[in-house]
Amino acid sequence: MNIVLFVGILLVLGLASTRLMKILKLPNVTGYLIIGLIAALISVLIDGFSNLSLNLVSELNNLNEGVSSIALGFIALSIGEEFRLSKIKQFGKKIITITFFQALTTAILVDVVLIILCLLIKIDLNVALCLGAIATATAPAATLMVIHQYDAKGPLVDILLPVVAFDDAIGLIIFSLSVAISKVIVTGSQIDVFNIILLPLLDIIGSIFVGFILGILLHIMIKYFKSRNNHVMMIIAFTLLGVGAIEVINTIKINGETLEFSNLLCCMMIGAVYNNMAQKEKDVEIMERDFSLVDRWTPFLFMLFFVLSGTHLVTSFKEMMDQKINLSLVALIFIVYLLMRSLGKYFGAYFGCKITSQSKNITQYLGLTLLPQAGVAIGMANQISSIEAFKANGTGNMIVTCVLCATLIYELIGPLLTKFALTKAGEIEKK
Repeated sequence: MNIVLFVGILLVLGLASTRLMKILKLPNVTGYLIIGLIAALISVLIDGFSNLSLNLVSELNNLNEGVSSIALGFIALSIGEEFRLSKIKQFGKKIITITFFQALTTAILVDVVLIILCLLIKIDLNVALCLGAIATATAPAATLMVIHQYDAKGPLVDILLPVVAFDDAIGLIIFSLSVAISKVIVTGSQIDVFNIILLPLLDIIGSIFVGFILGILLHIMIKYFKSRNNHVMMIIAFTLLGVGAIEVINTIKINGETLEFSNLLCCMMIGAVYNNMAQKEKDVEIMERDFSLVDRWTPFLFMLFFVLSGTHLVTSFKEMMDQKINLSLVALIFIVYLLMRSLGKYFGAYFGCKITSQSKNITQYLGLTLLPQAGVAIGMANQISSIEAFKANGTGNMIVTCVLCATLIYELIGPLLTKFALTKAGEIEKK
């Protein structure tokens, strides 16, 4: 089947699913994921009759790699839009405290329990360390789509958006450190300060610096264009420049180690710089208009991103079966990961809110809104699976499978819980 035709069918079905979701009073993102899952299952069924499925899944996976990178870039750009310094100063240390508390609580809880489990079932500890880091990531796309779909507004949303933004930034830092330590464990090499500390810091600071430069250039160049269409195209172009520049930089090796700059941090910084460079009232209005226009374009990209994500599961399962990995052990790790991450997110946010004296609504419901997990986590898992050290023993596929299965559940249930929490907090108007 022609890949363009198949993608067109998926998009039509994805759009059609929103009508059913409206009847069922479910978020649109839930429908997109269901369509993606059905598409993956249909591909498996087709395989029983011909080799079409394998070619189709392979082409969809290749397409998803490009779509995923671009979609994450625009997701990060949207998060950067929320990094208005005046808004951050309004919350100040409270936001940072809550974010650190829930992220670290989640990472530590998942790490500790999975390390004990890995020792008992004799699986490499790098699985626990990597999943603990990935557990910190929250899905900004799913959260943003629910907020935009229901036009949610209020104190919980005002705290949720910067927490989600900071959460992924902290998650990427934890992830970089965890992967560095895991690579040392897998390869059996000696712990090195450069590999454990300096290289991850270079990746983080470098990603932010590239985004900062591109954000300033965007602010300067966009002044030479007046029309709305040109402004939108300029923002899209610089977002793609950020994604592309990071991919090029990540081909560079230092001391034998490949750089792992983050396009998420880079594009987040592009959005934040463009946002904060607008100081005059007129410039602020233009900036808000530009972001609003970009938001009208990105739903297509996000829908395609979520629909395509399900096809990854087929490939991961196939590769694990080829490597003769015990799927029951993978299922056990997945269940523990799912439960511990959920507990870590909820209680980490709960106690973080208690410490910072937040209102009852925010304290009770913030944790529920942090459960969705998708693009960032999938990106982290895919990065791990591409590292040679994790390919040899099959742990890369184990991590990808656990994360993708968790993503399917979190993205089916997470948006519902986000909607529930925002409704209970009185920030979604009942119609």
